[in-house]
Amino acid sequence: MVFVEILRLIVVVSGALVGLSVTENASSGGRVLGATIGVLVAYVIGGAFGRIVERLSQTATRRWRDLPATEILAGALLGGLGLLLGCVVCIPLFVFVKQDFDYPIAAAVAWIVGYLGLRVGMSKGRQLSDAARLSRRLAVGDAEANAGALMADTSAVMDRAFLVLGRAGLLGTEILVPEPVADELRTLADGPDPVASRRARRGLEALEAIREAGVTVTIVSGDVPAAAMTEEKVLAIADRLGVRVVTSSAEVARQQAAIGIPIIDMRALLADLAPDHVPGERLRVDLVRAGKQPRQAVGYLPDGDMVVVNDAAHRIGEDGVDISVLSTRPTSQGLIVFGQAIDASSEMGGEIGDEGDDWDGAASER
Repeated sequence: MVFVEILRLIVVVSGALVGLSVTENASSGGRVLGATIGVLVAYVIGGAFGRIVERLSQTATRRWRDLPATEILAGALLGGLGLLLGCVVCIPLFVFVKQDFDYPIAAAVAWIVGYLGLRVGMSKGRQLSDAARLSRRLAVGDAEANAGALMADTSAVMDRAFLVLGRAGLLGTEILVPEPVADELRTLADGPDPVASRRARRGLEALEAIREAGVTVTIVSGDVPAAAMTEEKVLAIADRLGVRVVTSSAEVARQQAAIGIPIIDMRALLADLAPDHVPGERLRVDLVRAGKQPRQAVGYLPDGDMVVVNDAAHRIGEDGVDISVLSTRPTSQGLIVFGQAIDASSEMGGEIGDEGDDWDGAASER
């Protein structure tokens, strides 16, 4: 409210001066009336204008809060240069044309060029800062890391699941990439190994795609031993900032207890998200009723998932029937497991082809 009231006071003073200026040739009473009207009108306009500016500033603050400092700086610099360039381009108008419409034309050109500079600076801020060696100066410091931020090591960025999880927001709203990791990714991307080069380029592209999806991606600088491995540097920076590390390195995951730093193991995470039952897995189920298709029997796992067993209608009512999983199908009501009784394994070749026909009947039973 202090901002609004101060702005209102400035507008009120301006309104009084405008009222006095308009009634300059009037009597003293007329000038007082003009100043009073100017003050009253300016008081209303100043309050409304101040509140509008306050709301717009709050909205801009929320939108700009997650933008990297490099992008803001690059956008401001190129935007200002664009405005100056637009004004310089329009100098011939004032020299040769000398008309009243020179000013709006010059303003329009300066605004367009300045806006283009702002857009280019915002979109290419990271590359421009790297070229100007500003990344280290503008990188996040010890006190600036958010509590919910995640630090990604090289193995995580190069993992094919990193883009999917990051773009979906499952890795949080801020991802920190240490400078040693960024340097290693660039080195691998330009290296002779075609597999590592392809994976590193994919990782760099994934970081850019995640950033464009609205997740803050920040390059983190830090003083770490030069002779240390990249993983050791990442862990040292993460320990100093007090953030978790996301990794796909089996070695880092193995050392988690000794490291003492919270770690998100992407390999373990993806394993947990894998299907509950894989083809060839053996299950034991009680067959309780017939299925919709001929020779089918239906049972249920302890977690409630339905099991459809081919060529087992004659075993309905038996408990603990051993089956081999053929496939699984997710439905809106749970998972359907298709299987084959173990003692009928010699006939599996003739039954697997019926799985697609069993699907409609099994789904209708849910």
